[in-house]
Amino acid sequence: MTAEPTRVLVLNSGSSSVKYQLLDMVENRRLAVGLVERIGEETSRLVHTPLATGGERRVHEGPMADHDAALKAVAAELAADGLGLDSPRLAAIGHRVVHGGLRFTEPTVIDEAVLAEIERLVPVAPLHNPANLTGIRTARALRPDLPQIAVFDTAFHTTMPEHAARYAIDVATADAHRIRRYGFHGTSHAYVSRRTARLLGKDPSEVNVIVLHLGNGASASAVAGGRCVDTSMGLTPLEGLVMGTRSGDIDPAVTFHLKRVAGMSADEIDELLNKKSGLVGLCGDNDMREIRRRIDEGDEAAALAFDIYIHRLKKYLGAYTAVLGRVDAVAFTAGVGENAAPVRAAAMAGLEGLGMAVDADRNAVRSDAPRLISPDGSPVAVAVVPTDEELEIAQQTYALVTA
Repeated sequence: MTAEPTRVLVLNSGSSSVKYQLLDMVENRRLAVGLVERIGEETSRLVHTPLATGGERRVHEGPMADHDAALKAVAAELAADGLGLDSPRLAAIGHRVVHGGLRFTEPTVIDEAVLAEIERLVPVAPLHNPANLTGIRTARALRPDLPQIAVFDTAFHTTMPEHAARYAIDVATADAHRIRRYGFHGTSHAYVSRRTARLLGKDPSEVNVIVLHLGNGASASAVAGGRCVDTSMGLTPLEGLVMGTRSGDIDPAVTFHLKRVAGMSADEIDELLNKKSGLVGLCGDNDMREIRRRIDEGDEAAALAFDIYIHRLKKYLGAYTAVLGRVDAVAFTAGVGENAAPVRAAAMAGLEGLGMAVDADRNAVRSDAPRLISPDGSPVAVAVVPTDEELEIAQQTYALVTA
């Protein structure tokens, strides 16, 4: 008797990395997790943890020329645990795809037409979609018979009304070049907004939430009744909050000024704003733990960088309070949001007039569980909700292939 296909392999392919998880959707548990990094470099590294067997974490170092070699190495690790890609229990492979434009608003079965559309969107996601495509093509070659599902980072934000998604530029030019606000981190915002509603004991349709996804990349979203109505990232992941290496919001004329006065090329300005700005540009560090350590030692550059970071957060909290009209909860998530209590405290400080506050003792608690950190009876619940993008991708993938 053949076992039911209840497992989903989730792949997140970056330009030089592959993150993966194998989950059983009926047993509701992770069977294996891992990461391949430095693909194409002299020494690649694969870290694999076989959760199903309770085995020790395995680390392999050696050259992996491309994503094909990396995924074959992942397949070999899974096979060693009896979880190989040839297993009849594998129902589908779910792929994170960063940019889906306006066409892809739901998880989508991948075929040649879908691949062509993802490729067509490369100009608006040049750092991400090519890597996503490489991972998809390699996985399809390994299991051409298996459903492969694309889950798009932009999909959750396609519910934004036109007045939030449009830039105030010439309409014909914008339409000709697909210039509009798409938003990113949508898989995380979808998961966290729903999980926050559950934490409050309510249905997502009843709750208005501001989600703050704060990692090296950072974004905010205003979610009304389970639907995104605004988000901080735009055409690309550069717009919005101050990030680890990205500037976030900036006067567009800065780019013209740098070209005319500093003689910088478009590529040099792109690198400046995406890789040499944000926290690292302000103080030389993009690790919030190190920045806080430096602040405690009296470092003025680190203190100013932190203040700029928090100031931007407060601006978006105020703006999204106005957009939503009523805020039931603010949810902090991702690496900084989940772990940096000083960031949460500083972001909420002085917002009591908006009904937002944190309880110092609750905020100081470290936990992997979703939790409230606001005082009892606070008009707006403030929560820490660990994100789980892989689980969200797996759930969307499994729902589609079993529908």
